[in-house]
Amino acid sequence: MQLKKLALFLVVLAGLVAASLPAVAADKENTMVITLKDGDVTIALRPDLAPKHVAQIKKLVRDGAYDNVAFHRVINGFMAQTGDVKFGNMKKGFNPEAVGTGGSDLPDLPAEFSQSEQFTRGVVGMARSQDPNSANSQFFIMFAPAPNLDGQYTIVGKVVSGMELVDNIKKGDEADNGTVSDPDRMIKVRIAADGK
Repeated sequence: MQLKKLALFLVVLAGLVAASLPAVAADKENTMVITLKDGDVTIALRPDLAPKHVAQIKKLVRDGAYDNVAFHRVINGFMAQTGDVKFGNMKKGFNPEAVGTGGSDLPDLPAEFSQSEQFTRGVVGMARSQDPNSANSQFFIMFAPAPNLDGQYTIVGKVVSGMELVDNIKKGDEADNGTVSDPDRMIKVRIAADGK
């Protein structure tokens, strides 16, 4: 009898956990996989929150633009930033003097700020300049909550597995706004629907 109760409890618990994850987590078309030096990080993209940003990220992924791009700004206890496809590619003209200032050849995007979602651990947001409508290709992954970003930056997804690998990304110099010398990189980035 006790075993049946335990089994029922586990089924109910599994259902509650599954219901709390974004529906897109199981959607391979909206699942981005980043291969790091230690393994794969899986991100559930959120086209329900930011359709234009997610579409642009997916285009860049499918073009191979994010492959070998550095995590150029990594602040311990805050976030890891990457995605400068213009200056941050470790195999195609990495420019440590300019990395972090570039985007892609695609146009900048209008803000898609969410008032209902918060910047918590594992959330992926789009980097931008002072202009709210300047996000392009750079994004960041949160190490910890940052309520000051809520409603100010576009949320595009959340890490659903591999967050411990994100924690291992080489940290930058706090005195230099998180700038990383000899940075870690995204070795390969893909959309799960496209296979390996």
